[in-house]
Amino acid sequence: MTLNELHSGDSATISRVRGRGAFRKRLTEMGFIRGKQITVLKSAPLKDPVEYRILDSNVSLRRSEASLVEVVSEEDFKDFLLDSPGRISGSQHRGPEVPRPEKVIEVALVGNPNSGKTTLFNRVSRSREHVGNYAGVTVDSKEAIFSHQGYTFRITDLPGTYSLSDFSSEERFVREHIMLKKPDVVVNVVDANNLERNLYLTSQLIDMDVTVVLALNMYDDLLERKDKLDLALLSKLLGIRVVPTISHRGKGIFRLLNHVIRVFENKDPDIRHIHINYGEELEQSIQRLQELIRITPSLTDHYSSRFISLKLLEKDDNCAFLISEAPNFMEIQDSAREEGNRIRSLFKEEADTLITDARYGFVAGALKETMKRSGANPGFSRSQRIDGILTHKYLGLPIFLGFLWLMFHATFTLGNYPMTWIESGVDLLGSFLNSHMAEGIFRDMLVDGVIGGVGGVIVFLPNILILFFCISLMEDTGYMARTAFIMDKVMHLFGLHGKSFIPLVMGFGCNVPAIMATRTLENRNDRLLTMLIIPFMSCSARLPVYVLVAGAIFPGHAGNVIFLLYMVGVVFSMLISILFKNILFKNKEAPFVMELPVYRNPGVKLIIRHMWTKGAHYLKKMGGVILLASLLIWALGYFPRDVEYSRDYEQLIAAELEIGTDPSAESIAVFQRQMESERQLHSFIGRIGVAIEPVIRPLGFDWKMGISLVTGFAAKEIVVSTMGVLYQADAGDGTYGSVSLQQRISEQKYSSGPKAGTAVFTPLAGMSFLLFVLFYLPCIAVISAVGRESGSWKWAGFVLFYTTAIAWTVSFAVYQLGSLFQLG
Repeated sequence: MTLNELHSGDSATISRVRGRGAFRKRLTEMGFIRGKQITVLKSAPLKDPVEYRILDSNVSLRRSEASLVEVVSEEDFKDFLLDSPGRISGSQHRGPEVPRPEKVIEVALVGNPNSGKTTLFNRVSRSREHVGNYAGVTVDSKEAIFSHQGYTFRITDLPGTYSLSDFSSEERFVREHIMLKKPDVVVNVVDANNLERNLYLTSQLIDMDVTVVLALNMYDDLLERKDKLDLALLSKLLGIRVVPTISHRGKGIFRLLNHVIRVFENKDPDIRHIHINYGEELEQSIQRLQELIRITPSLTDHYSSRFISLKLLEKDDNCAFLISEAPNFMEIQDSAREEGNRIRSLFKEEADTLITDARYGFVAGALKETMKRSGANPGFSRSQRIDGILTHKYLGLPIFLGFLWLMFHATFTLGNYPMTWIESGVDLLGSFLNSHMAEGIFRDMLVDGVIGGVGGVIVFLPNILILFFCISLMEDTGYMARTAFIMDKVMHLFGLHGKSFIPLVMGFGCNVPAIMATRTLENRNDRLLTMLIIPFMSCSARLPVYVLVAGAIFPGHAGNVIFLLYMVGVVFSMLISILFKNILFKNKEAPFVMELPVYRNPGVKLIIRHMWTKGAHYLKKMGGVILLASLLIWALGYFPRDVEYSRDYEQLIAAELEIGTDPSAESIAVFQRQMESERQLHSFIGRIGVAIEPVIRPLGFDWKMGISLVTGFAAKEIVVSTMGVLYQADAGDGTYGSVSLQQRISEQKYSSGPKAGTAVFTPLAGMSFLLFVLFYLPCIAVISAVGRESGSWKWAGFVLFYTTAIAWTVSFAVYQLGSLFQLG
């Protein structure tokens, strides 16, 4: 609990003053020391600052300053004094001097991509965050709360990053989280397979002067290689407790948490702050800058003056912004420039290069003292042999394209069997309710609205799961990173970065996380360009539309048609990227630097878990937005009920019955369908459809197809649920469930106009419709993600406009040219 959380009249005992430098010194001089009682008197009229009573005097603090003072009740403080004799003290040790009464430990997980950081997060929190064997899986921070040894851990999984520089958004995000949120303990997860590179991030954490516990992950790989590492000596050299872990097996996790508690309670004798020696000249420059920075206490209260000095010498613009409000900002900036020039003239090298060299030298020296290598690396050798085939200069691309074809073909062919079973179950349920419920609005809503809409979408769950299984297989094994490697040259031809290919492939699952994954691209223009073309990647929400329409119109070639649609989206995105690169994003290309992690066997259980996690998201949509949309579409199509028909259909049906016609005869069924079609045409949704028909008629669509596309803006699955409501309700003859939705679509005919009696979904109109679904505006979630990730809603509006314009143009060209050559 902090002083800022107390209310007027509350009293407490000070347990710890956070912050550093002059701020801490000023408070301690005024009596803000451990064990002193403090009382809240009152707040200022505008709620800030707040007046306190301490040592028989009144002191006012801003709320931001009060939030750095931790307090406990007097009783808790007495209990602590009785139970905790002989604690470690000294300025070089960190950690709260008194445990908080609620015993909460704020922990931040940091580490390189592929270090197993998110796997460890899942183990300790028992959550199900996605883990992929490639950079950029964690594109945002995840938080979990759990209990261990009487403590509540609030743990944050930060994006994977190689350093704390200003090179990418992940680096800035991680650095700002640590500097601004000030976690109690930073758990630095490092990969035992690549210690030298992973410990470079550790060296920057040392410069930040934060409390760190190092999780030496994948320790089983180190043992398998028969390398020997002196963990105790390495802990002393780094001033950081090193704990071996095997996170994917759950080994060492409890020991790691126990050490976090020991460090938090300041009971680990090896934990101390060390300074990495950057050489005499660099150290002089650092000291000169530190002296200038220390003049402004508001800076040193929150940030390490040494860390800021190093970042200024590295020409880090973000850290320069941090000191921009300092009164001597220009003096600090000029001094940093002078010191940088001095270092460059002395060593003929930039200061950031020398700092990097010194850090790696420090890491290499520590490993030389503590590690004996055997020379064997079976995991690396295995990956080399696999890469010899999968990334072969001739075989790599055909193998990848073959995998994509197999993925999309299996999505339809294998998924068709369980899809048929679910469809039969939905039809049986609809028929049962239709037969056993009394006629009325409630039955119509349940049968036509809920089952016709939601049931029409849920039947495609097997297809979705197969697609997610294949994508999870690529991500979890490490093959996804290879796809970027394979496609970099191709992407380069179209003005894209090789790393852009990973978000594009992720877009086959869902466009939203794919857009978030563009954060792995260092260059802003590359990120924006990739974001603008991701909507052309056919997400899983479009798949039910493809399966429904392709299965109805091209039953013998549906799998190939679906694969063709995916490939058309990929090719078109490449062509658009060339256009945008030459018009909107003329810039120097960023270099392609990307880690290729060793291949791993994640196990079928993990892949299935990831598959089901994504499938569960699909199911949640069924009970949420799709259900509401289905009911709305049904209501708009159901009302008004008082319709003036062009013919007296009831009299025509009665006449047929009088002459002894069987009630199930085709003639009566035709009258019933015509009556229902005319009723729908005069309903609210029919009127909306007729209003937009002039816009969509040149594309070969009728009003029902147009309404389905309009509702798809909320979520593409709603296109199917809308069709389910409109076409199943169109039966009008009490035969619900006897004919599948696919068959109803294939049997749709125009009831009036010049096309009366002809099929609505001809092969040409069907292909035009599928292409429109492929290209037109993404769902609301994608538009929101583009606006949020680009930092400007104008890009979200641009995506909304240009994708729809392209969809209309392509569908128009296909339908009109096809009609000209009589292909429909």
